[in-house]
Amino acid sequence: MGFRSPSPLLIFIFILILAAIAPTFSRPPSPKNVQTALRAKWSATPLLLEAGELLSKEDQRLFWNFIHVWLNADHHAAQSHSAKSCVNRILEHSRPLLREPLASLFEFSLILRSASPALVLYRQLAHDSLTRSSNAQITELDPLRAGESLKSPGGKCCWVDTGHNLFFEVSELLSWLETDDKVAGSIQRPQLFDFDHVHFDSSVGSPVAVLYGALGTSCFKEFHAALVGAAKQGKVNYVLRPVLPAGCETDFGHCGSVGASGSVNLGGYGVELAFKNMEYKAMDDTTIKKGVTLEDPRTEDLSQEVRGFIFSKILERKPELTSDIMTFRDYLLSSTVSDTLDVWELKDLGHQTVQRIVRASDPLQSMHDINQNFPNIVSSLSRMKLDDSVRDEIMANQRMIPPGKSLMAINGALVNVEDIDLYLLIDLVHQDLLLADQFSKMKIPPSTVRKLLSTSPPSESSMFRVDFRATRVHYLNNLEEDAKYKRWRSNLNEILMPVFPGQLRHIRKNLFHAVFVLDPATICGLEAIIIRLFSYIQENHGIQLAFEFLSNVNKLRVESDEHVEDAHLEMHHVEEAFVETILPKVKSPPQETLIKLKAEPEWKELSQESSMLVFKLGLSKIHCSLLMNGLVIDPTEDALLNALNDETQRIQEQVYFGQIKSHTDVLAKFLSEAGIQRYNPRIISDNKPRFISLSTFIFGEASILKDIDYLHSPGTMDDLKPVTHLLAVDITSGSGLKLLRQGLNYLREGSKDARIGLLFSANQSTDSFSLLFVKVFEITSSSYSHKKNVLDFLDQLCSLYQQKYFHKSAVEVDSTQAFIDKVCELAEANGLPSEGYRSALPEFSTGEVRRHLSKVGNFLHRVIGSESGVNAVFTNGRVTYPIDESTFLSADLLLLESIEFKQRTKHILEIIEEVNWQDVDPDMLTSKFISDIVMAISSSMAMRERSSESARFEILNDQHSAIILHNENSSIHIDACLDPLSPTSQKLSGILRVLWKYIQPSMRIVLNPLSSLADLPLKNYYRYVVPSMDDFSSADSSINGPKAFFANMPLSKTLTMNLDVPEPWLVEPVIAIHDLDNILLENLGDTRTLQSVFELEALVLTGHCSEKDHDPPRGLQLILGTKTTPHLVDTIVMANLGYWQMKVSPGVWFLQLAPGRSSELYILKEGADGIQNKESSKLITINDLRGKVVHMDVVKRKGKEHEKLLISDDDEEDPQDTKKGSSWNSNILKWASGFISSNEQPKNAESNSLVRFFFLFYYSSSHLIKLIVNVSNLCSEKERGGRHGKTINIFSIASGHLYERFLKIMILSVLKNTHRPVKFWFIKNYLSPPFKDLIPHMAQEYGFECELITYKWPTWLHKQKEKQRIIWAYKILFLDVIFPLSLEKVIFVDADQIVRADMGELYDMDIKGKPLAYTPFCDNNKEMDGYRFWRQGFWKDHLRGKPYHISALYVVDLKKFRETASGDNLRVFYETLSKDPNSLSNLDQDLPNYAQHIVPIFSLPQEWLWCESWCGNATKLKAKTIDLCNNPMTKEPKLQGARRIVSEWPDLDLEASRFTSRILGDDVVEPMQTPNQSKDLASEDSLKEDLESKAEL
Repeated sequence: MGFRSPSPLLIFIFILILAAIAPTFSRPPSPKNVQTALRAKWSATPLLLEAGELLSKEDQRLFWNFIHVWLNADHHAAQSHSAKSCVNRILEHSRPLLREPLASLFEFSLILRSASPALVLYRQLAHDSLTRSSNAQITELDPLRAGESLKSPGGKCCWVDTGHNLFFEVSELLSWLETDDKVAGSIQRPQLFDFDHVHFDSSVGSPVAVLYGALGTSCFKEFHAALVGAAKQGKVNYVLRPVLPAGCETDFGHCGSVGASGSVNLGGYGVELAFKNMEYKAMDDTTIKKGVTLEDPRTEDLSQEVRGFIFSKILERKPELTSDIMTFRDYLLSSTVSDTLDVWELKDLGHQTVQRIVRASDPLQSMHDINQNFPNIVSSLSRMKLDDSVRDEIMANQRMIPPGKSLMAINGALVNVEDIDLYLLIDLVHQDLLLADQFSKMKIPPSTVRKLLSTSPPSESSMFRVDFRATRVHYLNNLEEDAKYKRWRSNLNEILMPVFPGQLRHIRKNLFHAVFVLDPATICGLEAIIIRLFSYIQENHGIQLAFEFLSNVNKLRVESDEHVEDAHLEMHHVEEAFVETILPKVKSPPQETLIKLKAEPEWKELSQESSMLVFKLGLSKIHCSLLMNGLVIDPTEDALLNALNDETQRIQEQVYFGQIKSHTDVLAKFLSEAGIQRYNPRIISDNKPRFISLSTFIFGEASILKDIDYLHSPGTMDDLKPVTHLLAVDITSGSGLKLLRQGLNYLREGSKDARIGLLFSANQSTDSFSLLFVKVFEITSSSYSHKKNVLDFLDQLCSLYQQKYFHKSAVEVDSTQAFIDKVCELAEANGLPSEGYRSALPEFSTGEVRRHLSKVGNFLHRVIGSESGVNAVFTNGRVTYPIDESTFLSADLLLLESIEFKQRTKHILEIIEEVNWQDVDPDMLTSKFISDIVMAISSSMAMRERSSESARFEILNDQHSAIILHNENSSIHIDACLDPLSPTSQKLSGILRVLWKYIQPSMRIVLNPLSSLADLPLKNYYRYVVPSMDDFSSADSSINGPKAFFANMPLSKTLTMNLDVPEPWLVEPVIAIHDLDNILLENLGDTRTLQSVFELEALVLTGHCSEKDHDPPRGLQLILGTKTTPHLVDTIVMANLGYWQMKVSPGVWFLQLAPGRSSELYILKEGADGIQNKESSKLITINDLRGKVVHMDVVKRKGKEHEKLLISDDDEEDPQDTKKGSSWNSNILKWASGFISSNEQPKNAESNSLVRFFFLFYYSSSHLIKLIVNVSNLCSEKERGGRHGKTINIFSIASGHLYERFLKIMILSVLKNTHRPVKFWFIKNYLSPPFKDLIPHMAQEYGFECELITYKWPTWLHKQKEKQRIIWAYKILFLDVIFPLSLEKVIFVDADQIVRADMGELYDMDIKGKPLAYTPFCDNNKEMDGYRFWRQGFWKDHLRGKPYHISALYVVDLKKFRETASGDNLRVFYETLSKDPNSLSNLDQDLPNYAQHIVPIFSLPQEWLWCESWCGNATKLKAKTIDLCNNPMTKEPKLQGARRIVSEWPDLDLEASRFTSRILGDDVVEPMQTPNQSKDLASEDSLKEDLESKAEL
């Protein structure tokens, strides 16, 4: 609700209150703020170039139009060149090119810097371009080529790359353009990509000239003008890649350099300051005396209400009291913070929040304010009087949706609210706005546009059933008629009765028809004789004996060769099997029968009929396939059982709803619903088809599709055709002519719903007869397509051309006039007037036809990428390419028509048929116009990234509990159901405000709070960071944002900072003087604002690798790099779903199999038809901030089909091989075959149940990430300081300055007690920047190795919300994948642990083949018996006598851990237990103890871990490590306990502090000791034994 200006009386009362309470409180400390920014790792990119990239996303022509506008604009009139004025000037020249709301979205995307990664990609290509020049001397970029700027040789800012030459001067380019040998050099021409900016006047066949340069530089204009002129003359294919080399910023004029210096600050992420549980006071007492002094330029927003007061209004009235008023405001702010409420105050908190939001003047802003500053607002919310109407409506809605459930849909399509981010949402909205803009240009009414965008196509199922019914199908049995099934019941309802899993119901009805399509021979010549013999036996001796014959053939084939799979079938196998089969059944010798059968033509005809049936069904290329009720499945037992289960469920559903009854022919019903006459794996595939949008090609200016004339089936020319086939035909190829004739046959056979358009292409040297042939087709389709026999005429024309004129020299064929005469004869014979041909053909312009063919070639190159010889089919935008001329028939066009109409066109046609056309000339409303509209819409909408899931939001009430924002003119509608007090709402409220500001979509947000709360739902402050124009300076060219700014944060509360970033981002803090894990603002001193900077280190590239008919190729090694440097990043494919992940930066990358075993065994496969990739690499383009998910298929090389990729330990011949850990092809791993791959059942029932449970979850535990980061050149890899022996590997994790202080002490304690080399492994995610700066120096000083490891939390795994619990999870959940495969063993040591023994002793200990070794909790401190929860209740029953172990120290045998799939098991238990908020209280400790019956634990001797809380002092002398574990009884602070308990701790602390001071320049903090502590330490050695004895008593 809004607030009125305070009256004079209220002001007077306020002053009285102020005067009355002023003596009661002293002036509070000055308010403290927190500010955070996130920057990209790559160097800055110019905003002007980013604008061009954004425009190219709308339309490539807009990119070139913008360049033209900018080059011809008058920039000298501008008075200011500040960042803000320059951004406005860029918008002035770019926004007019777009229509609203696309223009507004473009503006936001520009200030969001979302196009910056695209320019980093071009920078990488420019680097590669320069490295190809022998004279170029350039600096090498970092491995992922993101961190540094590009430097060109000689400071040149522009150059042209032709593949063979680099031209840095325009004069050199002009000289080259005038030469005639340009084509000769085109063999080495640069590779072009889909994202490249190709000038629209360029010719595909011309030499490629790539201009690297930046709009705005002086050299760009000259190069650009020269190349545009050459492109118009057909001399070059002009490609522009925008790049600004380092040092060229000064060459920029007129705002071109804005954004080109400094760093790219990003938006689109959240920052939270969460209240931290300080029960054990884990704070570092080191005073930080230095800090970032830069203050944020923004001022506080005084217009926000604080406890009922709006201080901006009060200050306007009483400016003379400013100091006292602001003091009072600070007092109110500091007193309103609340992180807890009483239970009765929480009862209606969710409902009260809804009421506050809905009744506000700006509900979206109100929800945003509450989510941002909930701790400051919760008290006032809880005191609000609740209206019953609000409660009643919420309760009514929650009968239909669970309380607290959040959903969101854009134009009816659900989006995942948990993983949504600003960039993804902007892309989803942008694609719909782009479609709406295209549709409006087609004169489609706005209401219809909204209906089209909101409609959902039928679910894309692969439920296409091959109608195989024919006499050549031989059934082995018949359930309804065979005598052996007569005891079965025929009651169909029995299919609904429960049975054991995998058991089939005994129902006497043919519900399942399993048809094997077999090629019985491996040699083509034997196929016919086998079919003949099979048919003979079936006819004379029955079907059973016929199948026995096939079995005998296979048996003899196998027996003839030791290698079963490689055995070849020969003629004598067939003959022997025939004799063996019928010998007992016949009187005459079978050999005589065999000779007769070979000579009889009747049996030959039968075999030919059978083979022809298989060919017509499209199954001839599949040597062996299986049809289950017409569904094509793999011919394996597992596939058959799965298909039976799936079909059973479908039949059960239809029986239940009465759709299948006792008299129903199930097969006939299924085939009538989804039957197809032909199967083509290129068309019916699990892979998503490729689409192109045809709308711009149809309705754009000078489009080749605009005036195309179509061919129709006879008598249907005036009918609406919802499906359009565009046949791209290369008239100079035989396969092109075959495709053309199949298209004509398709129309002759009759199609009421489809038409065909022809796109002829040819090379430049096409002869005159080919051009005449094209001209005849053009005349016929434009003038005579309505004639009855036009299709016959065209088919005869094709036959004539193919026989007499195709690929014949001029000497061999008749004159042109003779060809024209024959055309006229054919025309007259088919009832077509010949006058039109006689008048038009003799004088037609060959140049005009050639230009048209060239335009078609350019179009095909743009949409397919191929330059010549293209034969393809575009069915409403769906691309079928390449065409297999031997198997692509007219029936395949019918199949394409059927699929596209059902799946993507029918629902569009229904909407278009109801349109009331307002702005269209009635004479234009022809069937062709409507058909064009349907084709354009269908092709455009098929390219949308859109979920097929939807929800019925309309059933929810919205009178009293919903935010409704109407905008009838918007083509975007957002439906949402949100819990306003949830982390999801914190993020979404910021995102929705951005959308409303820039595009004003209509919104309907139903609020759905939790009805009963036991605790505060939000315990944090939150800022969603979005950019604004205020980030751009008005004084200079700097850009100062965006940033998360928290004003007036509580001083005495300990806060912890977390970033909520998009899923593909890997971020880390790079500037943070203060402890971001323990923010206590009252310790800041004079510093007013705590500042930190994070960096986007990398983007995540994830993928799935599969091998057809096999499990994922686990262990397959992948490498990623560029053409010149193919190996920059590597990873392995995991067993689970073939998951893999790498970290990348923006650029063009090539993914390929690693050299060695992987590439020797496998090759990449491309496309649904299984075409192998000759280059064995997959192109990966990263040009945005959304990362990428890649699906890749591999196949084994010929002859390697039965070789294993990984060899287990049992198969190794040389035991020394296990030590070769650094090799990619090392056999150190025995993969978890027992748990994952084995089909053997466990011997006891208990194990059986556990294994079943494991498999239930195993396939969801695949999306695991391993990213290893080496601290190169800083962490030593060599032995130092005289250390010798086997390296001890120690793993630890720390967060916050206190635990980093402990970690340094732990490191020192380990090193001082061993002479062996030590390597430390630290999780990088939570280490502070100062510690990451320090640790390499410490490694060098003390002679140890270190490596930082990091990984992203898997998306499929249940996420923890608290940072502490995430850290606990990292200790245990990912041990199998976080370390390199070469590492065999590692010891985890808590950061707050002090080591007193040689860790080599523990490292070498035999842990009896167990994957884990922990120390049990000791039990000799009797005071703690009440806290030993594992001795009673659930834990006592679950442990069954096994000890409960402490997680502060443990050993991991990584080799055994991986072999036994322990990581998978632990994640299974975690996924199940973690969803219960009451389980896994101590996650890192409870999980391994709970799972120890499956993941066994070796119990270490007690002396390996001592902690005062649980162990008595009598055992302290023997302790090999001392852990500062928390004491639940005393809750003593960590530092106090460390100084008291461990005598050597102060000295180690002082040593670490002095070293830190020397490296980082901090002041040395001498360890503080209380008098009592000093006394204890001084007398500890002499009295230790006595004290411990007394304590024990």
